[in-house]
Amino acid sequence: MTVETGKIAPTFTLPNQKGEKVSLTDFKGKHVVLYFYPKDMTPGCTTEACDFRDSYTSFEDLDAVIIGVSPDPVDRHQQFIDKHDLPFLLLADEEHKVADEYGVWKLKKNFGKEYYGIERSTFIIDKDGKLQKEYR
Repeated sequence: MTVETGKIAPTFTLPNQKGEKVSLTDFKGKHVVLYFYPKDMTPGCTTEACDFRDSYTSFEDLDAVIIGVSPDPVDRHQQFIDKHDLPFLLLADEEHKVADEYGVWKLKKNFGKEYYGIERSTFIIDKDGKLQKEYR
């Protein structure tokens, strides 16, 4: 499935790093930077998360929240947050249902092996819940 710019972004509810349920609709009235990443604690994902962390106040100034999503479990997300002092939510999509809805659960190749995983992607959702931009 793919999402379309200008349309309402697929809604979801997932557990955050503390196991609390978080829904996209909780952020209606704010801009949302929703980013999907493959795995906590890996070099590329750590760099990406730290870049978001380092720009966090700029996003706050724009009335935007940052939400990261990966298939990692809740406790792994909390370790990632603690290790890198991340000031935003990380959501656990262990069954990759939300990744499927956003079209980021893809067949990948690495060293000749094929497997399914997250295609690193970021979606900008406006205050009304509409998808404004996507970066893949």
